[in-house]
Formats: sequence, C-alpha cells, structure tokens
Amino acid sequence: MSGEGTTSRARLDRGRGALGPALELVHTGRAPTRAVLTAELGVTRATAGAVAAELEALGLIRVDARPGAAAGSQGRPSHRLALAEDGPVVLAAQVHADGFRAALVGLGGQIVVTAPGCEAVDADPAKVLGSVVEAGADLLRETGRRCVGAGLAVPSAVAEPEGLALNPLHLAWPAGAPVRRIFAECVRAAGIAGPAFAGNDVNLAALAEHRHGAGRGARDLLCVATGHRGVGGALVLDGRLHTGSSGLALEVGHLTVNPEGRPCYCGSRGCLDVEADPLAFLTAAGREPGPEVSLLQQANDLIRRHSDDPSVRRAAETLIDRLGLGLAGLVNILNPDRIILGGLHRTLLDADPDRLRAVVADRSLWGQSGGVPILACTLDHNSLVGAAELAWQPVLDDPLAALS
Repeated sequence: MSGEGTTSRARLDRGRGALGPALELVHTGRAPTRAVLTAELGVTRATAGAVAAELEALGLIRVDARPGAAAGSQGRPSHRLALAEDGPVVLAAQVHADGFRAALVGLGGQIVVTAPGCEAVDADPAKVLGSVVEAGADLLRETGRRCVGAGLAVPSAVAEPEGLALNPLHLAWPAGAPVRRIFAECVRAAGIAGPAFAGNDVNLAALAEHRHGAGRGARDLLCVATGHRGVGGALVLDGRLHTGSSGLALEVGHLTVNPEGRPCYCGSRGCLDVEADPLAFLTAAGREPGPEVSLLQQANDLIRRHSDDPSVRRAAETLIDRLGLGLAGLVNILNPDRIILGGLHRTLLDADPDRLRAVVADRSLWGQSGGVPILACTLDHNSLVGAAELAWQPVLDDPLAALS
C-alpha cells in the first residue's frame, strides 16, 4: 500500500473510532459547533469534519455549514451541530406503584411523544410489560419513526447480569422477577428492533440528570429521590453511573434515620424508605391518603397549596430533618461534589432549602468544610429519559455497528 493510502486508511480508522465520542458530545450538548468538537476530540479539523459528516449521513445529527455570525464577532463562524429532529428514537418505559408509561425518546434526552399513562399495575409482570410495550409499539406505528432499542425503569434494585428485580415491594411482583428477559421478549414479540435493557428507576434518573439535567458537569454526583413509594439513591462516580459489583449499590432507602420509627420491609426500623416518602409525609401531616391521585401528587399538592397549615409545616420540617440526616451520612461516606433531589424530596427542598442545607452541614464533616451543593432535579420524567439512555448507549458506543 502506498504511503498516501496508508495515511487515508489511518485517518478513516481514527474518524470511525471518534464517531461514538463525537455523538456523545453532541448528545449531551457539549459540542454545539465543529470547532468545539475538534477541540474536545483532539483531532484535526478535517477529521472532525469527516466525523460530523458521517454522523449526519447516519441521520443522527445535522450540520449547519452556514451559521449566522454573532453580533460583534470576527472571522468565519464554525459549523453548528444539532441533533436530527427526525432521527431514530428508542422506546422508553417506566413502571411504578401507581401505573406505567411509555414514550419515544430521541437523542439529547428529548421526549418525542408519550402514551397516556395507565393507573393500574397487575401483579403479573408479564402482563404489565406486555401492555407498556404494546403502548410503545402503537406510538411507533403512529409516528413512523425508526426505533433502535428499548429501555425499562422499575422501582426495584435490578441484579446483574441476570436483570432480576430483587425487591419490587410496591408492585406486588414476585421477588427476583426476570424483568429484563420478560421486557426483551415483549419487545421482540411486538416487532420492535434493537436490544432491550432494564434498570432501577433512581439509577436511571441520576444517569439522565447527569447527562442532560441538574447533574451536568458533576464528577461525583449523589441523587436521592422518592417517587410514589419508598426512597432510592444513585451515584455517579468519575462521570459514570456506579452500580456496584452486581447492580445493587447505594440502597439508601435502608439508612436508619429514626431508630424508634416505623418497621421497614427490610426488617429494620426507621429507614428512609418508610420515614421520608409521600406516605410518611401524609401520615405526619395527619392526612388520610385518598385513592383519586397518586401519593406523590397528594403530598406535593399538600406542601404547595397548604404551606401555611401548621400541621403541614411541621410534617415538612420532620421529613426535611430525616432526609438531611440521611444525606449527611452519605456525604460523610461518599464526599460527592453535588447532590440532586427528585420527587417529593425536590418539593421539600423548594419549600425550605435553608433548613435542609443546614441539617446536612451540621451533621457532615464535609458539609462543615464548605458545603455540598444541593439542587433539585430539573428533568420531567427523568427515569423515562434514563431508560432511554440505556437503549441509546450501544449507538453512542458504536454508531456504525448499532445502525447497520
């Protein structure tokens, strides 16, 4: 082979190797222009241009070769990079104690369309997952979009590598249900292309927030959230979701924050799971949960609409103190550079941010040394977006192989 041919092949190989990293940079909003892409990849401008052109040919991004120059700027503006609005999508599904939801999600964490949520969850996971996949298949038929994979979020620790839901307590599913296998079978039966994945809902919320929301830019990110029932946690370490040796890391719901508190499903007493979720708040406020809407919505509405009610205020303070105690313990162990809160915990933070931050600072060594930023999650349906991230990952790893 001639020297020129060898150089061309080497440039081609470098460009193909950069396709995944380049797509991830655009996917997470870190490369809005070709100039930024060139710098982030550490390649020549010609290689970056070839990579962008290949991603555009794959229907994943759009390259604007003639962007308007900003007022007062000098020189030729760099090509702008954007995700393709009509590109492929993935099917994202979420199951929780009060129902399930399906959506089609594009690159960039953009929810394209969602199916109306169901408010009843059968005790048979196969029936539930079959229904949610059928709803997703209907969306694909209606939109005509190409699907490249599917992801599922469940309110349970998901053991690896089997994909077993170990503790779906609030779903009445059997412990150890093989949710990934069932979900994958439903996806194949519906004729949906691409691989299927499943993960814990709070882990996936943290992944989504780290890539597209309040966790962007954090290196070591702690996420704690309570949805419809229970409390979950997740950790991003050095920019990557940390799930432990078998997918079961950071079961923060079973930190004891009230030694004389309620019995927990794990066999202990006074865990975050039963002391700082929507049911615990409604109980502390002296309210009887109603059947008409979810526990999470009832608790959120009570805080937002009746904050001047002394019983509501006391209940909020009680849960903030319990949550702060749990967060302080986690800060002492993990030393994160950012904490994000979701679900009811986000609402409690909004209601009294100073109290929560004070509890964490008073109870944690690292908090006293300067404080850890505590922020609210910013994405709507972040567990759904996180489920989509699972399905997008093979494309981000190797776009050519995934889309061929």
